[in-house]
Amino acid sequence: MTLSRQPFYKVLYIQVLTAIVIGIGVGHFYPELGTALKPLGDAFIHLIKMLIAPIIFCTVVTGIAGMGDMKKVGRVGGKALIYFEIVSTLALVIGLLAGHLLKPGAGLNVDPTTLDASAIAQYTGAAQQGHGVVDFLLGIIPDTFLSPFTEGNILQILLISVLSGAALAALGERGSAMLRGIEHASAMFFKLVHFVTRLAPLGAFGAIAFTVGKYGIGSLSQLAQLVGAFYVTAAAFILIVLGTICRLTGFSLLRYLRYIREELLIVLGTSSSEAALPQLMEKLQKAGCSRSVVGLVVPTGYSFNLDGTNIYMTLAVLFLAQATNIDLTLTQQLTLLLVAMLTSKGASGVTGAGFITLAATLAVVPTIPVTAMVLILGVDRFMSECRAITNFIGNGVATIVVARWEKELDRDRLRNALGQHPAAAEPDEGALVKVDSPLA
Repeated sequence: MTLSRQPFYKVLYIQVLTAIVIGIGVGHFYPELGTALKPLGDAFIHLIKMLIAPIIFCTVVTGIAGMGDMKKVGRVGGKALIYFEIVSTLALVIGLLAGHLLKPGAGLNVDPTTLDASAIAQYTGAAQQGHGVVDFLLGIIPDTFLSPFTEGNILQILLISVLSGAALAALGERGSAMLRGIEHASAMFFKLVHFVTRLAPLGAFGAIAFTVGKYGIGSLSQLAQLVGAFYVTAAAFILIVLGTICRLTGFSLLRYLRYIREELLIVLGTSSSEAALPQLMEKLQKAGCSRSVVGLVVPTGYSFNLDGTNIYMTLAVLFLAQATNIDLTLTQQLTLLLVAMLTSKGASGVTGAGFITLAATLAVVPTIPVTAMVLILGVDRFMSECRAITNFIGNGVATIVVARWEKELDRDRLRNALGQHPAAAEPDEGALVKVDSPLA
Protein backbone atom coordinates (compact mmCIF):
# COMPACT_ATOMS: atom_id res chain seq x y z
CA MET A 1 0.00 0.00 0.00
CA THR A 2 1.42 3.38 -0.94
CA LEU A 3 1.48 6.32 1.44
CA SER A 4 -0.98 8.25 -0.70
CA ARG A 5 -3.66 5.57 -0.26
CA GLN A 6 -3.73 5.58 3.53
CA PRO A 7 -4.58 8.34 6.00
CA PHE A 8 -1.49 10.25 7.10
CA TYR A 9 -2.08 9.35 10.76
CA LYS A 10 -1.65 5.67 9.93
CA VAL A 11 1.82 6.19 8.41
CA LEU A 12 4.38 4.82 10.87
CA TYR A 13 7.05 7.49 10.44
CA ILE A 14 4.45 10.24 11.06
CA GLN A 15 3.29 8.41 14.19
CA VAL A 16 6.88 8.10 15.45
CA LEU A 17 7.69 11.74 14.63
CA THR A 18 4.55 12.91 16.45
CA ALA A 19 5.43 10.73 19.44
CA ILE A 20 8.93 12.23 19.59
CA VAL A 21 7.56 15.79 19.56
CA ILE A 22 5.03 14.97 22.29
CA GLY A 23 7.71 13.17 24.30
CA ILE A 24 9.99 16.23 24.18
CA GLY A 25 7.09 18.38 25.43
CA VAL A 26 6.24 16.00 28.27
CA GLY A 27 9.88 15.68 29.32
CA HIS A 28 10.37 19.46 29.29
CA PHE A 29 7.19 20.58 31.04
CA TYR A 30 6.68 17.52 33.27
CA PRO A 31 10.19 16.16 33.93
CA GLU A 32 9.15 13.77 36.70
CA LEU A 33 6.51 12.21 34.47
CA GLY A 34 8.96 12.07 31.57
CA THR A 35 11.54 10.25 33.70
CA ALA A 36 8.87 7.79 34.84
CA LEU A 37 8.08 6.91 31.20
CA LYS A 38 11.48 5.26 30.70
CA PRO A 39 10.00 1.71 30.85
CA LEU A 40 8.09 2.37 27.61
CA GLY A 41 11.31 2.90 25.68
CA ASP A 42 13.07 0.05 27.46
CA ALA A 43 10.22 -2.36 26.75
CA PHE A 44 10.23 -1.60 23.02
CA ILE A 45 14.01 -2.02 22.74
CA HIS A 46 13.82 -5.32 24.66
CA LEU A 47 11.09 -6.58 22.33
CA ILE A 48 13.25 -5.81 19.30
CA LYS A 49 16.39 -7.28 20.86
CA MET A 50 14.40 -10.42 21.60
CA LEU A 51 14.07 -10.94 17.83
CA ILE A 52 17.54 -9.85 16.66
CA ALA A 53 19.36 -13.09 17.48
CA PRO A 54 16.96 -15.49 15.68
CA ILE A 55 16.63 -13.16 12.69
CA ILE A 56 20.39 -12.91 12.22
CA PHE A 57 20.75 -16.67 12.67
CA CYS A 58 18.01 -17.53 10.16
CA THR A 59 19.15 -14.96 7.60
CA VAL A 60 22.83 -15.92 7.70
CA VAL A 61 22.21 -19.68 7.76
CA THR A 62 19.81 -19.66 4.83
CA GLY A 63 22.02 -17.26 2.89
CA ILE A 64 25.22 -19.28 3.33
CA ALA A 65 23.54 -22.67 2.89
CA GLY A 66 21.89 -21.40 -0.27
CA MET A 67 25.19 -19.95 -1.47
CA GLY A 68 26.95 -23.29 -1.07
CA ASP A 69 30.40 -21.74 -1.57
CA MET A 70 32.51 -20.98 1.49
CA LYS A 71 35.10 -19.20 -0.63
CA LYS A 72 32.39 -16.71 -1.54
CA VAL A 73 31.50 -16.27 2.13
CA GLY A 74 35.13 -15.46 2.92
CA ARG A 75 35.33 -13.09 -0.03
CA VAL A 76 32.20 -11.18 1.04
CA GLY A 77 33.42 -10.97 4.63
CA GLY A 78 36.87 -9.81 3.52
CA LYS A 79 35.48 -7.08 1.29
CA ALA A 80 33.17 -5.91 4.07
CA LEU A 81 36.01 -5.68 6.60
CA ILE A 82 38.22 -3.75 4.17
CA TYR A 83 35.39 -1.29 3.53
CA PHE A 84 34.69 -0.96 7.27
CA GLU A 85 38.31 -0.19 8.13
CA ILE A 86 38.70 2.41 5.38
CA VAL A 87 35.48 4.29 6.13
CA SER A 88 35.80 3.96 9.93
CA THR A 89 39.35 5.31 9.85
CA LEU A 90 38.15 8.18 7.69
CA ALA A 91 35.48 8.92 10.31
CA LEU A 92 38.14 9.02 13.05
CA VAL A 93 40.26 11.44 11.01
CA ILE A 94 37.26 13.66 10.26
CA GLY A 95 36.40 13.81 13.97
CA LEU A 96 39.95 14.85 14.74
CA LEU A 97 40.00 17.51 12.03
CA ALA A 98 36.62 18.85 13.17
CA GLY A 99 37.96 19.20 16.71
CA HIS A 100 40.86 21.32 15.48
CA LEU A 101 38.69 23.37 13.15
CA LEU A 102 35.66 24.01 15.39
CA LYS A 103 37.49 24.01 18.76
CA PRO A 104 34.34 23.20 20.80
CA GLY A 105 36.19 23.15 24.15
CA ALA A 106 38.19 26.35 23.74
CA GLY A 107 37.63 28.95 26.44
CA LEU A 108 36.05 26.67 29.08
CA ASN A 109 39.26 26.72 31.22
CA VAL A 110 38.22 23.82 33.48
CA ASP A 111 40.49 22.72 36.33
CA PRO A 112 40.42 18.86 36.29
CA THR A 113 41.21 18.69 40.02
CA THR A 114 37.83 20.25 40.83
CA LEU A 115 35.84 17.52 39.08
CA ASP A 116 34.12 14.62 40.86
CA ALA A 117 34.95 11.32 39.16
CA SER A 118 32.36 9.25 41.07
CA ALA A 119 29.70 9.93 38.43
CA ILE A 120 31.70 8.14 35.73
CA ALA A 121 33.07 5.29 37.85
CA GLN A 122 30.83 2.68 36.20
CA TYR A 123 32.09 3.64 32.74
CA THR A 124 35.79 3.79 33.58
CA GLY A 125 35.51 0.47 35.40
CA ALA A 126 33.90 -1.17 32.38
CA ALA A 127 36.54 0.32 30.09
CA GLN A 128 39.26 -1.53 32.00
CA GLN A 129 37.61 -4.92 31.52
CA GLY A 130 37.93 -6.94 28.34
CA HIS A 131 38.90 -4.27 25.80
CA GLY A 132 42.24 -5.74 24.70
CA VAL A 133 42.68 -7.30 21.27
CA VAL A 134 43.01 -10.82 22.69
CA ASP A 135 39.97 -10.33 24.93
CA PHE A 136 37.97 -9.09 21.97
CA LEU A 137 38.92 -12.05 19.76
CA LEU A 138 38.25 -14.61 22.50
CA GLY A 139 34.96 -12.88 23.23
CA ILE A 140 33.72 -13.81 19.76
CA ILE A 141 33.67 -17.48 20.80
CA PRO A 142 30.56 -18.28 22.89
CA ASP A 143 30.56 -20.50 25.97
CA THR A 144 27.78 -22.66 24.52
CA PHE A 145 25.89 -22.84 21.25
CA LEU A 146 22.80 -21.24 22.80
CA SER A 147 24.42 -18.63 25.08
CA PRO A 148 24.68 -15.93 22.35
CA PHE A 149 20.90 -16.07 21.94
CA THR A 150 20.35 -15.27 25.62
CA GLU A 151 23.19 -12.75 25.92
CA GLY A 152 22.52 -10.95 22.62
CA ASN A 153 26.17 -10.89 21.52
CA ILE A 154 25.91 -10.15 17.79
CA LEU A 155 29.42 -11.29 16.83
CA GLN A 156 28.93 -14.60 18.64
CA ILE A 157 25.58 -15.08 16.91
CA LEU A 158 27.25 -14.34 13.59
CA LEU A 159 29.98 -16.93 14.27
CA ILE A 160 27.62 -19.80 15.05
CA SER A 161 25.38 -18.75 12.14
CA VAL A 162 28.27 -18.92 9.66
CA LEU A 163 29.34 -22.30 11.04
CA SER A 164 25.79 -23.64 10.93
CA GLY A 165 25.25 -22.38 7.39
CA ALA A 166 28.50 -23.99 6.29
CA ALA A 167 27.50 -27.29 7.92
CA LEU A 168 24.11 -27.33 6.17
CA ALA A 169 25.77 -26.51 2.86
CA ALA A 170 28.19 -29.42 3.37
CA LEU A 171 25.32 -31.79 4.21
CA GLY A 172 23.68 -31.13 0.86
CA GLU A 173 20.37 -32.95 0.42
CA ARG A 174 20.47 -34.29 3.99
CA GLY A 175 20.31 -30.74 5.33
CA SER A 176 17.53 -29.55 3.01
CA ALA A 177 14.70 -30.36 5.44
CA MET A 178 16.30 -28.36 8.25
CA LEU A 179 17.07 -25.52 5.83
CA ARG A 180 13.41 -25.31 4.81
CA GLY A 181 12.43 -25.24 8.48
CA ILE A 182 14.81 -22.34 9.14
CA GLU A 183 13.38 -20.48 6.12
CA HIS A 184 9.87 -20.85 7.54
CA ALA A 185 11.11 -19.71 10.97
CA SER A 186 12.68 -16.66 9.32
CA ALA A 187 9.32 -15.70 7.81
CA MET A 188 7.70 -15.99 11.24
CA PHE A 189 10.31 -13.82 12.97
CA PHE A 190 10.04 -11.08 10.33
CA LYS A 191 6.27 -11.11 10.80
CA LEU A 192 6.83 -10.69 14.54
CA VAL A 193 9.03 -7.69 13.76
CA HIS A 194 6.11 -6.13 11.86
CA PHE A 195 3.90 -6.60 14.91
CA VAL A 196 6.45 -5.13 17.33
CA THR A 197 7.25 -2.20 15.02
CA ARG A 198 3.70 -0.94 15.41
CA LEU A 199 4.67 -0.15 19.01
CA ALA A 200 7.53 2.08 17.88
CA PRO A 201 5.64 5.34 18.59
CA LEU A 202 5.15 4.31 22.24
CA GLY A 203 8.79 3.30 22.54
CA ALA A 204 10.06 6.53 21.01
CA PHE A 205 7.70 8.59 23.16
CA GLY A 206 8.88 6.99 26.40
CA ALA A 207 12.58 7.09 25.52
CA ILE A 208 12.69 10.74 24.42
CA ALA A 209 10.50 11.86 27.34
CA PHE A 210 12.91 10.18 29.74
CA THR A 211 15.97 11.77 28.10
CA VAL A 212 14.57 15.30 28.20
CA GLY A 213 12.96 14.80 31.61
CA LYS A 214 16.13 13.54 33.29
CA TYR A 215 18.79 15.67 31.62
CA GLY A 216 16.71 18.67 30.55
CA ILE A 217 16.93 20.63 27.33
CA GLY A 218 18.73 23.30 29.34
CA SER A 219 21.74 21.00 29.77
CA LEU A 220 22.35 21.31 26.05
CA SER A 221 23.02 25.03 26.34
CA GLN A 222 25.89 24.37 28.78
CA LEU A 223 27.82 22.36 26.20
CA ALA A 224 26.11 23.56 23.03
CA GLN A 225 29.42 23.96 21.22
CA LEU A 226 30.33 20.29 21.66
CA VAL A 227 26.85 18.97 20.78
CA GLY A 228 26.58 21.32 17.81
CA ALA A 229 30.08 20.46 16.56
CA PHE A 230 29.31 16.72 16.76
CA TYR A 231 25.99 17.00 14.91
CA VAL A 232 27.51 19.22 12.22
CA THR A 233 30.49 16.88 11.76
CA ALA A 234 28.27 13.78 11.61
CA ALA A 235 25.96 15.46 9.09
CA ALA A 236 28.94 16.46 6.94
CA PHE A 237 30.28 12.91 7.07
CA ILE A 238 26.93 11.47 6.00
CA LEU A 239 26.29 13.96 3.21
CA ILE A 240 29.82 14.25 1.83
CA VAL A 241 31.57 10.94 2.52
CA LEU A 242 28.63 8.53 2.45
CA GLY A 243 26.93 10.65 -0.21
CA THR A 244 29.97 10.32 -2.47
CA ILE A 245 30.12 6.57 -1.86
CA CYS A 246 26.44 6.26 -2.76
CA ARG A 247 26.89 8.27 -5.94
CA LEU A 248 29.86 6.14 -7.01
CA THR A 249 27.78 3.03 -6.32
CA GLY A 250 24.94 4.35 -8.49
CA PHE A 251 22.18 5.51 -6.12
CA SER A 252 21.11 8.64 -4.29
CA LEU A 253 21.86 9.00 -0.58
CA LEU A 254 18.87 11.31 -0.06
CA ARG A 255 16.53 8.82 -1.70
CA TYR A 256 17.98 6.06 0.45
CA LEU A 257 17.43 8.14 3.60
CA ARG A 258 13.83 8.67 2.53
CA TYR A 259 13.47 4.92 2.02
CA ILE A 260 14.56 4.18 5.62
CA ARG A 261 12.95 7.24 7.24
CA GLU A 262 10.76 5.15 9.55
CA GLU A 263 13.76 3.26 10.87
CA LEU A 264 15.74 6.49 11.31
CA LEU A 265 13.01 7.95 13.48
CA ILE A 266 12.90 4.79 15.58
CA VAL A 267 16.67 5.05 16.09
CA LEU A 268 16.34 8.76 16.92
CA GLY A 269 13.60 8.16 19.46
CA THR A 270 15.24 5.20 21.19
CA SER A 271 18.93 6.22 20.82
CA SER A 272 19.62 2.63 19.75
CA SER A 273 20.57 1.48 16.26
CA GLU A 274 19.69 -2.08 17.28
CA ALA A 275 16.05 -1.03 17.67
CA ALA A 276 15.73 -0.99 13.87
CA LEU A 277 18.23 -3.70 12.88
CA PRO A 278 15.68 -6.32 11.77
CA GLN A 279 13.73 -3.76 9.74
CA LEU A 280 16.96 -2.60 8.06
CA MET A 281 17.85 -6.15 7.07
CA GLU A 282 14.42 -6.69 5.55
CA LYS A 283 14.41 -3.40 3.66
CA LEU A 284 17.86 -4.00 2.21
CA GLN A 285 16.69 -7.34 0.85
CA LYS A 286 13.62 -5.70 -0.65
CA ALA A 287 15.92 -3.11 -2.22
CA GLY A 288 17.76 -5.81 -4.14
CA CYS A 289 20.63 -6.92 -1.88
CA SER A 290 20.99 -10.69 -1.64
CA ARG A 291 20.06 -12.34 1.63
CA SER A 292 23.57 -13.76 2.10
CA VAL A 293 25.25 -10.35 1.77
CA VAL A 294 22.73 -8.68 4.09
CA GLY A 295 23.12 -11.45 6.65
CA LEU A 296 26.91 -11.14 6.71
CA VAL A 297 27.48 -7.39 6.33
CA VAL A 298 24.81 -5.86 8.58
CA PRO A 299 25.58 -7.83 11.79
CA THR A 300 29.34 -7.50 11.25
CA GLY A 301 28.96 -3.77 10.72
CA TYR A 302 27.43 -3.37 14.17
CA SER A 303 30.86 -4.09 15.65
CA PHE A 304 33.26 -3.05 12.90
CA ASN A 305 31.57 -0.11 11.14
CA LEU A 306 30.71 2.41 13.86
CA ASP A 307 31.22 5.67 11.97
CA GLY A 308 29.27 7.82 14.41
CA THR A 309 31.10 6.38 17.43
CA ASN A 310 34.46 7.00 15.76
CA ILE A 311 33.66 10.64 15.03
CA TYR A 312 32.47 11.07 18.60
CA MET A 313 35.59 9.58 20.18
CA THR A 314 38.22 11.72 18.47
CA LEU A 315 36.10 14.87 18.67
CA ALA A 316 35.32 14.30 22.36
CA VAL A 317 38.98 13.70 23.25
CA LEU A 318 40.00 16.98 21.62
CA PHE A 319 37.12 18.75 23.37
CA LEU A 320 38.31 17.51 26.75
CA ALA A 321 41.89 18.54 25.96
CA GLN A 322 40.77 22.02 24.90
CA ALA A 323 38.42 22.42 27.88
CA THR A 324 41.23 21.59 30.33
CA ASN A 325 43.86 23.60 28.42
CA ILE A 326 45.96 20.54 27.55
CA ASP A 327 47.96 20.50 24.32
CA LEU A 328 48.26 17.13 22.58
CA THR A 329 51.35 16.45 20.51
CA LEU A 330 51.11 15.10 16.98
CA THR A 331 52.42 11.74 18.25
CA GLN A 332 49.70 11.59 20.91
CA GLN A 333 47.02 12.38 18.34
CA LEU A 334 48.25 9.68 15.96
CA THR A 335 48.37 7.22 18.87
CA LEU A 336 44.81 8.23 19.68
CA LEU A 337 43.73 7.35 16.14
CA LEU A 338 45.40 3.93 16.25
CA VAL A 339 43.96 3.00 19.65
CA ALA A 340 40.48 4.29 18.76
CA MET A 341 40.48 1.96 15.75
CA LEU A 342 40.70 -0.94 18.22
CA THR A 343 38.58 0.26 21.14
CA SER A 344 35.67 1.18 18.87
CA LYS A 345 35.37 -2.47 17.76
CA GLY A 346 34.23 -3.50 21.22
CA ALA A 347 31.35 -1.02 21.43
CA SER A 348 28.56 -3.19 20.05
CA GLY A 349 26.01 -4.44 22.53
CA VAL A 350 27.44 -2.57 25.55
CA THR A 351 25.25 -0.22 27.58
CA GLY A 352 26.82 3.25 27.45
CA ALA A 353 29.14 1.92 24.73
CA GLY A 354 30.24 5.32 23.42
CA PHE A 355 31.20 6.52 26.89
CA ILE A 356 32.97 3.27 27.78
CA THR A 357 35.06 3.23 24.60
CA LEU A 358 35.91 6.89 25.15
CA ALA A 359 37.24 6.01 28.61
CA ALA A 360 39.27 3.13 27.14
CA THR A 361 40.72 5.47 24.50
CA LEU A 362 41.65 8.14 27.06
CA ALA A 363 43.69 5.58 28.95
CA VAL A 364 46.41 5.83 26.26
CA VAL A 365 46.55 9.63 26.49
CA PRO A 366 47.36 10.00 30.21
CA THR A 367 47.87 13.75 29.88
CA ILE A 368 44.08 14.08 29.75
CA PRO A 369 42.60 12.99 33.12
CA VAL A 370 39.72 10.53 32.82
CA THR A 371 37.85 12.64 35.37
CA ALA A 372 37.40 15.25 32.60
CA MET A 373 34.73 12.95 31.11
CA VAL A 374 32.40 14.32 33.79
CA LEU A 375 32.12 17.43 31.60
CA ILE A 376 30.23 15.59 28.87
CA LEU A 377 28.28 13.05 30.93
CA GLY A 378 25.18 15.25 31.02
CA VAL A 379 24.94 15.62 27.24
CA ASP A 380 26.21 12.19 26.19
CA ARG A 381 22.64 10.90 25.91
CA PHE A 382 21.81 13.61 23.37
CA MET A 383 24.90 12.75 21.36
CA SER A 384 24.17 9.02 21.52
CA GLU A 385 21.19 9.60 19.23
CA CYS A 386 23.45 11.10 16.57
CA ARG A 387 25.97 8.29 17.03
CA ALA A 388 23.27 5.68 16.54
CA ILE A 389 21.81 7.33 13.44
CA THR A 390 25.23 7.75 11.81
CA ASN A 391 26.15 4.12 12.55
CA PHE A 392 22.79 2.95 11.20
CA ILE A 393 23.05 4.87 7.92
CA GLY A 394 26.66 3.79 7.44
CA ASN A 395 25.84 0.10 7.81
CA GLY A 396 23.03 0.27 5.29
CA VAL A 397 25.22 2.02 2.73
CA ALA A 398 28.02 -0.48 3.35
CA THR A 399 25.69 -3.41 2.63
CA ILE A 400 24.59 -1.98 -0.71
CA VAL A 401 28.21 -1.25 -1.67
CA VAL A 402 29.40 -4.78 -0.85
CA ALA A 403 26.39 -6.27 -2.65
CA ARG A 404 27.34 -4.21 -5.72
CA TRP A 405 30.97 -5.37 -5.53
CA GLU A 406 29.80 -8.97 -5.30
CA LYS A 407 27.31 -8.55 -8.19
CA GLU A 408 24.61 -9.54 -5.69
CA LEU A 409 22.58 -6.37 -6.17
CA ASP A 410 19.46 -6.22 -8.31
CA ARG A 411 19.80 -2.68 -9.65
CA ASP A 412 16.20 -2.46 -10.91
CA ARG A 413 14.80 -3.45 -7.52
CA LEU A 414 17.04 -0.86 -5.85
CA ARG A 415 15.81 1.87 -8.20
CA ASN A 416 12.20 0.87 -7.67
CA ALA A 417 12.61 0.81 -3.89
CA LEU A 418 14.22 4.26 -3.86
CA GLY A 419 11.78 5.69 -6.39
CA GLN A 420 14.68 6.44 -8.70
CA HIS A 421 13.94 6.51 -12.43
CA PRO A 422 16.34 4.26 -14.35
CA ALA A 423 17.37 7.16 -16.56
CA ALA A 424 18.56 9.08 -13.53
CA ALA A 425 20.94 6.35 -12.46
CA GLU A 426 24.13 5.23 -14.11
CA PRO A 427 23.72 2.55 -16.79
CA ASP A 428 23.83 -1.04 -15.68
CA GLU A 429 26.89 -2.65 -17.21
CA GLY A 430 25.63 -6.18 -17.41
CA ALA A 431 22.73 -8.47 -16.90
CA LEU A 432 21.07 -8.60 -13.53
CA VAL A 433 22.35 -11.24 -11.19
CA LYS A 434 20.24 -13.71 -9.32
CA VAL A 435 19.18 -12.32 -5.94
CA ASP A 436 17.45 -14.28 -3.21
CA SER A 437 13.89 -13.25 -2.53
CA PRO A 438 13.50 -11.68 0.92
CA LEU A 439 11.33 -13.38 3.46
CA ALA A 440 8.67 -10.96 4.59
